[in-house]
Amino acid sequence: MSRAAGVLRDPRILIGGVLTLLVVLLALVGPWIAPYGEQQIVGRPFTMSGSFLGTDYLGQDVWSRLLYGGRSVLLISVLATVLGVVGGMIAGVVAAYAGGWIDEVVMRLGDVLLAFPQILLALVVLSAVSQPTWWMIVVLVALAHVPRVARVTRGVALTYVGRDFVAAAEAMGESRLRIAIFELGPNLVVPLLAEAGLRLTYSIGMVAGIGFLGFATDPGAADWGQMTNENRLALLVQPWGILAPVIVIAVFTIGTNLIADGIGERAAKGTS
Repeated sequence: MSRAAGVLRDPRILIGGVLTLLVVLLALVGPWIAPYGEQQIVGRPFTMSGSFLGTDYLGQDVWSRLLYGGRSVLLISVLATVLGVVGGMIAGVVAAYAGGWIDEVVMRLGDVLLAFPQILLALVVLSAVSQPTWWMIVVLVALAHVPRVARVTRGVALTYVGRDFVAAAEAMGESRLRIAIFELGPNLVVPLLAEAGLRLTYSIGMVAGIGFLGFATDPGAADWGQMTNENRLALLVQPWGILAPVIVIAVFTIGTNLIADGIGERAAKGTS
């Protein structure tokens, strides 16, 4: 209880948590409170008819589209972040604990992935298929995280692999897998929580960017990234079709960054 209270006393974590929770709730309950259907035409294109945010390029209600468009973006981003962080953590621990040529191979493969602009690599793959699926985007975004998380994990793990508790576990005959999971793993949780917050922010930006560039999983469905692309030509006429999703993404990004910064500082100070 005291640990939780200590975390909540950090203003950055508290404010970031509130902002993040608001966006998540908007995405989760949005479709139930939307005044119109996801693809319902409510007026002429690019006017202030419909609800208070007006209509988009087809005459659909912007507010309703905004409420419908968050689930897919957040779900894909969270799944990609979890997959990327877990994959990077495994690669980093293996590299740090095994050392030698295994360390070199894992890190150099990561360097190869880092050499390519990740959004460009994703677009090349997605353009080769007739219709992108959600799991393709999850895998591509996760791959962008793996080398970065692996480097952070390796750096932290190297400070522990030579400690006495690891040597004692080896002397007791415990397997390397068990040592990596139960001895090294708990020491990596807090640093990786901060990194996971940053990775989630990156995921949101990359998923929204993929949607903006026309590679959404469902071209007709509401999607925050796709909304900015669909309505960009009328920015000076009816800006809310672009500004509304951009503001929501920005609020979520600020919230997750505040949480990550707060956790990172507490980890650096050695507090919990």
